[in-house]
Amino acid sequence: MSNLDQVLHTIDAEIQAERESLVDLCRRLVAAPSASPPGRTVEVAQIVEKFLNAGAIRTETVAEDPEAPNIVGHVCEGVGRHVVFNAHMDTMQPGDESKWSVPILELTRKDGRLYGLGMGNMKGALAAMCVASVVLARHRKSLPGRLSMTAVCDEVMFGERGAVHLLKMRPDVHGDFLISGEGPGFMQLAPAEKGLLWLDIETTGDGGHSSGALRGKTAAAKLAGLLARIDQINDLYADIPSEISSISGGDGNLGLRVSLNAGTVEAGGVRSLIATQARAQIDVRLPPGINGAAIEQKVRLAAENDPGIAIKAVKAWDANWTALANPVVAELSSAAAAVRGKAPQFVVRLPGSDARRWRDLGVPAACYGPQPTLSAGVDDYAGEQDVLDCARVYARTAIRLMQN
Repeated sequence: MSNLDQVLHTIDAEIQAERESLVDLCRRLVAAPSASPPGRTVEVAQIVEKFLNAGAIRTETVAEDPEAPNIVGHVCEGVGRHVVFNAHMDTMQPGDESKWSVPILELTRKDGRLYGLGMGNMKGALAAMCVASVVLARHRKSLPGRLSMTAVCDEVMFGERGAVHLLKMRPDVHGDFLISGEGPGFMQLAPAEKGLLWLDIETTGDGGHSSGALRGKTAAAKLAGLLARIDQINDLYADIPSEISSISGGDGNLGLRVSLNAGTVEAGGVRSLIATQARAQIDVRLPPGINGAAIEQKVRLAAENDPGIAIKAVKAWDANWTALANPVVAELSSAAAAVRGKAPQFVVRLPGSDARRWRDLGVPAACYGPQPTLSAGVDDYAGEQDVLDCARVYARTAIRLMQN
């Protein structure tokens, strides 16, 4: 057995021995509320910091808002390649709490699953990265490179207090490779993720009593007509860039298709009156190979014959990806195959993640984590073995990337 294989074997065995410590950390993380909005993460940050410090990892707090801090852990500080682990501490809202069969802020361990708000997105991955970091720190003298762990706030709502602030203030954690614990679901690996385009649409028309309404002339009818016309955008599929040409679109091929949805629609307030204004907030998700400017133009063309329709772009970024041949993708895939006996499928992640913040800086990044489905929901959970396996995959990948 080579020296590298021996190190990998030793660290893998040590992580597997930390199963109960990992589950206990998940328990404490779930019990600390951090739903966004408001995205208050200070209690979660304190748990992360205490755990890392107990594992002999020096930490720093980098905060724009003291209620939503970011944590940087300096795991090992060699002179080789710099690998960065990233996980976010805020969670989605629980939705209809009456539909939950388990306590929301209490870890429930049953049937091989760990239930609790944020376990899938993404306190399971956060715990896995913490455990992997602590075990790797025990062997820092034998590791040739550098490893940082970043736990950030404000990811769920695309805010500015988390990774955006951290990367602005601390160029030293940009790194050479980014491993995000933001899983695309089903233990797949995402070297790419969809972009986003948010459009606000407002239509206007003459008011009056409902008895005087004319076909297609009211603000509500204009909006309804436009929404029906642009719904065909949902039929558009991308020509995938060559460097990720073998990537899968996942279930229903959603990762390769444009998705357009009117998240909110409103008009008027009285049944018997004609509303003079109607509004819709549009969310478009963009696959690699189709940019937001092209889709915005299609929406504007669908409305160009009516001066009573106004369209405003409020937020946008294009799809982003890392080539499948890049070491961070190749090593993550290889590590997952070694740990789980089968290489993960390469997919396009449907929601956005903080991985794009690093990609925007030119840092190769890939997403792999224990999120079991496409997004969190009622009875949020992660598979216990999946969380443990992710810790093993993260550690193995970091070692290999530092060696290269």
